[in-house]
Amino acid sequence: MPFFSNKVPKDYLKDERLDKYIASLPNGMNRSKLKSGVTEILINGKKAKLSQKIRASDQIDIKWEDNIPDNIIPEDIKLDIIYEDENVTVVNKEQGMVTHPACGNWNGTLVNALLYHWGRESIPQIKEGSYDQILALRRPGIVHRLDKDTSGLIITAKNRDSEEWLQKQFLQKWLQKEYILICTGRPPAKAGDIRTQIIRDPKYRQRFKAVTNTDEGKFARTIYHTIACYGNYSLVRVRLKTGRTHQIRVHMKYLGCPILGDSIYNKVDNNFSKATLMLHSKKLKIRLPFTNEYTSFVSPTPKRFKEVEKKLKAKFKKEVK
Repeated sequence: MPFFSNKVPKDYLKDERLDKYIASLPNGMNRSKLKSGVTEILINGKKAKLSQKIRASDQIDIKWEDNIPDNIIPEDIKLDIIYEDENVTVVNKEQGMVTHPACGNWNGTLVNALLYHWGRESIPQIKEGSYDQILALRRPGIVHRLDKDTSGLIITAKNRDSEEWLQKQFLQKWLQKEYILICTGRPPAKAGDIRTQIIRDPKYRQRFKAVTNTDEGKFARTIYHTIACYGNYSLVRVRLKTGRTHQIRVHMKYLGCPILGDSIYNKVDNNFSKATLMLHSKKLKIRLPFTNEYTSFVSPTPKRFKEVEKKLKAKFKKEVK
């Protein structure tokens, strides 16, 4: 994946947007390429937009992907559908599936599978326009997302009216999302309410970190409840009050209890060297489009959780905090 780095000169005095500045450089990229292929923009280690004004001595780092396909095509991929009506499809997403096409994952995604399931045509990839417009067309029906290695419930919209209905509920927090996880270590209390800001880690661009006593970054709130402990491992239930990238993974790391199998925020565990991310979206309570009552969906506990729990129970005595 290509990278571009540039240090703005100390004597730079112009008042110019980032995209115009990059396009003006001898080794820069034109604005069309920036809009269509950019996957990450950092200025001084912080996430930025193409419209941001630059200043003298700014450090600019851009990551982009070439060879973006012309179309998002329907693909015949088996889905575990929990519920479906004329407005929504609720899927129990398997671990390893990416939610929507993006850098490095232009096919095999949930969107590709849904297009086929819904009997839709290919969607042209626009490469001109605003970044938000380009991104929106890559994720039709997607109103929230799960990380690639997080399994479990995700609700999708089959038409624009339903999409707006669901987006409003996520925006206004008129729903409940509950996860289960197995972590390394024991939380400091049986239950807790984690409130921090979340920022991008300036030393490792793929990682985020929780910070307090600052307005920097985005506010994040996670409520947890410890179900049981097995030696130095814990089974935890989590409810999200905000929806930030990697929020649960970052907050568990913040507690000193990173999630087992998390290759970004935890180390390889000698007892479970083959464990993948032990995080699962277990329950979703939401008002379906154009209804007043809440509907709850529950996903079965994944096989990988049962296998790890079986080993924990065989090795350690179960403790309830």
